[in-house]
Amino acid sequence: MDYRISSYKVSTGNKPVSLACMIGGAVLLVLALIFDFMKISIPILGIELRGAFLVIGAIGIFVGLYFFPTETHHRNIINVIFLFPLLFAFAVTVIIPLILGVGYSFTDWDGIRMREVVGFANYIKMFSQPSFIWSILITVLFVVFNMILVNLVAFLLALLCTSRIKGMGFFRAAYFLPNLIGGIVLGYIWQFIFSNVVTKWTSALSGSQYSMLSDTKTAFIAIIIVYVWQYAGYIMLIYVTGLNTVPIDVLEAAAIDGASPMQTLFEIKIPMIASTFTICTFLTLTSAFKMFDVNLALTNGTGSVSDFMGSYITNGSEMLALNIYSTAVVENNYALGEAKAVLFFIILAAVSILQVRLTASKEVEL
Repeated sequence: MDYRISSYKVSTGNKPVSLACMIGGAVLLVLALIFDFMKISIPILGIELRGAFLVIGAIGIFVGLYFFPTETHHRNIINVIFLFPLLFAFAVTVIIPLILGVGYSFTDWDGIRMREVVGFANYIKMFSQPSFIWSILITVLFVVFNMILVNLVAFLLALLCTSRIKGMGFFRAAYFLPNLIGGIVLGYIWQFIFSNVVTKWTSALSGSQYSMLSDTKTAFIAIIIVYVWQYAGYIMLIYVTGLNTVPIDVLEAAAIDGASPMQTLFEIKIPMIASTFTICTFLTLTSAFKMFDVNLALTNGTGSVSDFMGSYITNGSEMLALNIYSTAVVENNYALGEAKAVLFFIILAAVSILQVRLTASKEVEL
C-alpha cells in the first residue's frame, strides 16, 4: 500500500507532459477535421497531412490519458483506452450508420447524394406497397414457425447428445456441421436438391415432376426446412451446455425417489435450464427475422400471389431482409430502403425486448 502511494506521488511529475500530449492531440484532431471539411490537401512525402494529423492526434490523446496522474480514475482511463478500438469499430459500423440511416430515410438519398428532405413520404410509400406488407406477414409467420421448430428439434437433439450412447462426439459434430456451411452455398445446394432430386422422387411416385420451389406455399415450407436443418445444430450446442449444468446429484436423488424419465425432464431439467431457453429463443428470434442469404440463394423471393390487397404480387417468398435489399440495391431506391430498414430495426428491437422480458418472467416462475 505504501509502495503504491509513493509511486503515485512520483508520477505526479508527468502531469505537464500528459496535458501537453492531450492538448496537442486535440489540436491536431481539430486541424484534421478542418482540412477534411474544407477539402484541403497538403501531401508531404506522399502522405496526406490531414491523415497524419488524425493519427498523431489520436495517439497523443491516448498517451496523455495513460500518463495522466490520477489515483482514483487511472484504472478507468486505462480500461477506456484498451476498449477504444472495439468501441470505435462498433460506433463506426453500427451506431453512426444507424443514425445516418434514420436521417436518410426522411430524404431522397440515392446512395451518393441527398437533394431534399421529403419528410414521411418514404414511410407512406412503403406502407402503400402490397409487396412490402406481404414480406412483413410471411416474415412474422416464418419467425413463429422457426422459433417452435428449431428449438424443438434442437432440444431433442441435445437430449440425444447428452444421453449415454456410443459415438456422442460424432453425433454432436454431425448435427452442428450444417451451421458451418455458408447460407449462399447452402441455398444453392438445397435448390439443386429440391429442383432435381425431389422432382425425380415425385415423378417416380406420382408420374409428374413437381418442384417445391415452383409454388409459393411449398417454397415457403422449403425455406423453413433448410433453415431448421442449418440452425438446429447450433442451438443444440447451447442446450447441451445447459443440460450439462444440471447437478448430477439432483438427478441421482430423483432416480432414487422413483421419478420417471419424463418426470425428471419436465420437473427438474427444464426448470433448471430456464435461462438457456431464454437465450435460445432470443437467438432463434433474431436470426429468423434477419434471414437473408438462404432466401436469396434458394428462391430469390420469387413466387406469385394472385390477390393480396387487391394486387398481383411476384415476391411471394421474399422475406423482409431480402425485400429491403431488393428495394435499395436492385431497384436503386436507397431512401425507401432506409425507411424500410428503420422500421425493420424498430420491429426487431421491440419483439426482442418483449421476448426477453416474457421468458425472464417465466424463469422466475420456474
